Amino acid sequence: MLFISTLRFILKGWVYELYVAPSYYFTYYGFDWVKPLGKVGMYIVFALLLISSIGILLGYFYKFSATLFFVLFTYVELIDKTNYLNHYYFVSLVSFLLIIVPAGRYFSLDTRYRRLVSYTHTPKWTIDIIKFQLGVVYFFAGVAKLNYHWLIEAQPLANWLKHQTDLAIVGPFMKYKATAYLFAWAGALYDLSIPFILLSHRFRLLGYTAVVVFHILTAMMFPIGVFPLVMIGSTLIFFSAEYHQKCIDFISKRFSTDIKVEQKQVFRNTHSKFLTTFLVLYVCAQLLLPFRYVLYPGNLFWTEQGFRFSWRVMLIEKVGYAEFKITDSSQPGHIIVDNAQYLTPQQEKMMATQPDMILQYAHFLKNTYMHSQIITDSMSFTMIDPVVTVNSSVVLFNEGSRPLVLPHINLAKEERGWHHKKWIESYD
Repeated sequence: MLFISTLRFILKGWVYELYVAPSYYFTYYGFDWVKPLGKVGMYIVFALLLISSIGILLGYFYKFSATLFFVLFTYVELIDKTNYLNHYYFVSLVSFLLIIVPAGRYFSLDTRYRRLVSYTHTPKWTIDIIKFQLGVVYFFAGVAKLNYHWLIEAQPLANWLKHQTDLAIVGPFMKYKATAYLFAWAGALYDLSIPFILLSHRFRLLGYTAVVVFHILTAMMFPIGVFPLVMIGSTLIFFSAEYHQKCIDFISKRFSTDIKVEQKQVFRNTHSKFLTTFLVLYVCAQLLLPFRYVLYPGNLFWTEQGFRFSWRVMLIEKVGYAEFKITDSSQPGHIIVDNAQYLTPQQEKMMATQPDMILQYAHFLKNTYMHSQIITDSMSFTMIDPVVTVNSSVVLFNEGSRPLVLPHINLAKEERGWHHKKWIESYD
């Protein structure tokens, strides 16, 4: 899955479009030092991602391959938060977990060529930690759906499904509001229950059938890339060891691969105390991080404070625009910024509805225009102390346009960070 996803990214031209063409990147707070490596450098990064994914697949220099993939993939994701997707975050987390589990110690080239000792058994936590991570994705996606917009208004599904009337068989039903409510409630119930159904030996096959059907349907209706493939493939981890052994035996016979081990050999980690402490902290972080939004006042979908990294999948429909005005505290007149001069259409679209990106862009404009010579039809002056304000208008769930940012606030003076942004207009 990692190989297919990376190859698809390259073939669609997204390496150039997202990591070479832009002149400005919206970095994550605390990671402003993460920068793209230029055209040649970024293509080398993605070539190494392909190579390392093959190393993981074949179990060849497995530990190095897993580490390289995690570092490079996470680096790419940190370059520009415009490109944030939940399944990219998921891939970063799982590729990290692949480093610490002994996945290369059986049915791998490393053991075939005796680079590493082969083991027949592994501690249960090495499987359960990946099950836990998948369960977190599903369960918290369900928890996130327990809100007024999703359950009572069937938003944003009500707006999205009415554009799916051309689908075969089910298309005519998409125009009804009842269909949106059915999908909304069924989706919440599915996400909340599927991890526990998959843990049950009795209902696992039924649960996995639901996983396949659910993700195929969402892939048909919405442009969500490789997310369905990632979830359908990853969820196989819930099946028994016997099932996976049958898969390995089937492949072995086709490729005449001898993987027999004469006696039971159990993998043991030599740093068990440190690993136990780390895993406890990791699990706690994964359980707490999705709830950090409660630390902020206001409507989460409006302010988006605590929105990322919390498995809120396809919950929001939000469009808008942001017009930036720059004045000088000691000079008359102003200039209106042409955002297209600095941002790609995708960056401008995402920035206009996300307050933290609006603030970051305002700081960029301040630094760009400071000490610049400004020439207008009526005057010419040097910008000494830029004042950056924004005229913003945003529509949430197709419920009417309203300002997102207080228009009189000088964003150039506001600090970035994880604190509450008091300059966001109230949604109430």
